[in-house]
Amino acid sequence: MDVAQGQPPHNSAPAPQAPVSPIAAFKDRLRKGTEQLFRHFDQGTPIASLVLERSQLIDEVLRDAWAMHLGTSQHACLVAVGGYGRQELQPASDVDILILIEPQREGELTEPLEQLVIFLWDIGLEVGHSVRTVDDCVREASDDVTVMTNLMEARLLCGDDGLFQRMREVTGPDRIWDSEAFFAAKTREQRARWQKYGDTAYTLEPNIKENPGGLRDIQMIGWVAKRHFAAETLHELVDHGFLTEAEHETLVGEQTLLWCIRFALHRLAGRREDRLLFDYQRSLAQGFGFSDGENNLAVEQFMQQYYRTVQELNRLNEMLLQLFREAILLRDEIGPPVPINKRFQSRSGFLEVTSPSVFSRYPIALLEVFHILQTHQELEGVRASTIRMIRENRHRIDDNFRADLRARSLFMEILREPTGITHAFRRMNRYGVLAAYIPAFANIVGRMQYDLLHVYTVDEHTLVLVRNLRRFTIPKHDEEFPLCSAVGRRIPKLELLYLAGLFHDIAKGRGGDHSILGMRDAWEFSRLHGLSDFDSRLVAWLVEQHLVMSMTAQRKDISDPEVIQAFAELIGDPTRLDYLYLLTVADARATNPERWNSWLDALLRELYYSTRRALLRGLDNPQAQDELIAQKQAESMRLVARYGVDPEACNALWRKFGLDFFLHNSPDEIAWQTRQVLEAHPSQCPLVVIRPLTARGGTEVFIYSRDRANLFARTTATLDQMGLNIMDARVITTDDGMAVNSYQVLGPDGAPVDDPLQMEEIRATLETNIAEPLETAIKVARSVPRRHRHFPTETRVTFSADTPNQRTIMRLTTLDRPGLLAEVGAVFHNCGIRLQNAKIATVGAEVDDVFFITSDEAAPITCEKALACLREEIHERLERQDAQG
Repeated sequence: MDVAQGQPPHNSAPAPQAPVSPIAAFKDRLRKGTEQLFRHFDQGTPIASLVLERSQLIDEVLRDAWAMHLGTSQHACLVAVGGYGRQELQPASDVDILILIEPQREGELTEPLEQLVIFLWDIGLEVGHSVRTVDDCVREASDDVTVMTNLMEARLLCGDDGLFQRMREVTGPDRIWDSEAFFAAKTREQRARWQKYGDTAYTLEPNIKENPGGLRDIQMIGWVAKRHFAAETLHELVDHGFLTEAEHETLVGEQTLLWCIRFALHRLAGRREDRLLFDYQRSLAQGFGFSDGENNLAVEQFMQQYYRTVQELNRLNEMLLQLFREAILLRDEIGPPVPINKRFQSRSGFLEVTSPSVFSRYPIALLEVFHILQTHQELEGVRASTIRMIRENRHRIDDNFRADLRARSLFMEILREPTGITHAFRRMNRYGVLAAYIPAFANIVGRMQYDLLHVYTVDEHTLVLVRNLRRFTIPKHDEEFPLCSAVGRRIPKLELLYLAGLFHDIAKGRGGDHSILGMRDAWEFSRLHGLSDFDSRLVAWLVEQHLVMSMTAQRKDISDPEVIQAFAELIGDPTRLDYLYLLTVADARATNPERWNSWLDALLRELYYSTRRALLRGLDNPQAQDELIAQKQAESMRLVARYGVDPEACNALWRKFGLDFFLHNSPDEIAWQTRQVLEAHPSQCPLVVIRPLTARGGTEVFIYSRDRANLFARTTATLDQMGLNIMDARVITTDDGMAVNSYQVLGPDGAPVDDPLQMEEIRATLETNIAEPLETAIKVARSVPRRHRHFPTETRVTFSADTPNQRTIMRLTTLDRPGLLAEVGAVFHNCGIRLQNAKIATVGAEVDDVFFITSDEAAPITCEKALACLREEIHERLERQDAQG
């Protein structure tokens, strides 16, 4: 039919559109809602409005989904619980719901409810759901305080209101979990959570929700207030006298910052993520408006703001929980005051001021409170009202306060007190008193260093160091570090050690050498606090030199008498050595406890003993190299004689080994390696022998083989592929062309390898790989750890002369990566370099390895062209490895 007859022309009507599926429609709705949420965030909409906006969007979606699947059923209801119940939803937060049903309707509701939950997952909502009757709620909440906590925050979305009200009524505090039991349970839960997260918020990649001082601690305050006071908002705590208006503003302000960080974190990650991983820290810092400064990276500034926020939340949390404890657990049972002095008294085991005006009348009491806690071990802590007064009166710690002889004397008394030093300084830091009294300390509060070595903020690291020093003086901890405990007992003035610990990193982030700047601060502080010129110089010297012992042990050949002599001359006397040794061990353990291992412990111990012997012998009477070698040979011969080794065979072998073998090995190592070679059958070559924990703190892998090109590269590649950390390599070629190679290794966990099956696997794999044709490459297939990718490190190769030992020292600094030593070994092979010794040190994501090398003719490498070629080859090889990896 044509147009004239009223028919439409061919193809003139729009094509019918396929109907949009409910799943697609709901997905699109959520997507648009999320995009709008992000736009509002970028436009500066307050975060409180955003988390409410997100909750309201989900409310609408869930109500419509409920209506689609259950219609107007009056035998069930949909309830928001947890954070969703509080209407505090972040972009990727879980949506926790409770579906309440009448027990007699369970059968008919099973299928539609299953379809509802499947639908919610299909549209992209991560739903945490439970289906319960009212009786189920009572039973499960009675057994589990976490379930009870969720139900407290329940909010009806749709469905049977009467059913919802019945649930609220039977789970109220007059039926189950009265406020006293609830508070006790939540306090235990908080303690357990803190322990799980290491009892500190100051970690490299903190969890902003679960770490101490995180969002969960704010929620804890709200839960207790809701259960005890039926408070719906934190501000109601002001009405009840538990918070001042200023404290409430602080609490809300800190929560707002954490909410903003969490919002941005979810957006960056594209999923629920509450850990401030290195993957996000730089982007977050930029997003929050930070930029790199002369002495501080943007990411360090951002993280310092975060750490200071959680520290303040920790202070408020402690104060409020103490107030709750008094109001809920003690109620009218708070005992009468027990006088301590005119300014302080004890009440129910807690310290309090005798009058609200104590700190205004006698500001020195702001320090005295910590000394009293030290000298009265029966006290459990400080009453919340007194904590508040300390916080409100911190401004009184000014220049006049710091110049007051009474304050200075009291601070030194705290340092000299035989007990409670660790707790005293932790409280002083938590309450802000330490930063007020030592202004330079304020700069390091919450300061992080963007690397993998320092796992704590600088202030937290400092306090952990002081704790470590204190443990060296407590007999019950003698077994942890026997040498440190023995040395600690002969330290004449422990307060000087603690003072050096407090100041050792105090100048971090100020630009310049923090050891020099900190030394000046320590000297001035010591003199102002009445220390003698001698004692002040010791404290200042310890701060200035606090890194030298660790650097010497890890980067120099401490088997070399020249190295020991130079170090002993720097130290000067045994007492200084004792102080420095304790400070060094405590510092290393407080920097990154996971990286402290038996190897580093043994290195520092060896350096301590060698230096002490040099000091006792006299600095003007250094031990000659030939004298040292003669002593080692005599002691080694005595050791091998126990096993019936022929002295003549022993001497014949040693004549082939050269002086380096004796200079760089201990008598125990010389004797053990000699035995392995002499007792082995010629058919066993190449000989691979492994022994577990040695005096050096690692597992020794010993190889005796016909010297061949690339032996070092193949050996290190094999050990690396097996997940072993090489801490030390000693490579010697005998006069008759045999390789005498010794490696000290640790397992992936930083502990020596002592499992017989694992040692046999290492031995067999090495034996096979060493025997394979040289052309066969050994590829290290392990991937670079995730964290390392965020710390790009420039490869630097430097050379220096080791004239007394006729060697060249090559120092390599670069990013840690699998197969690194194998690549370096391949370069040595290609360039005709002979490796004699290697010191392997990994500092966070950065390696700082030292190689002692010679030419193929065993001469030091002095040709600048040859050194430049070697440097260039290493750069090219590592860049090629990165490109392939």
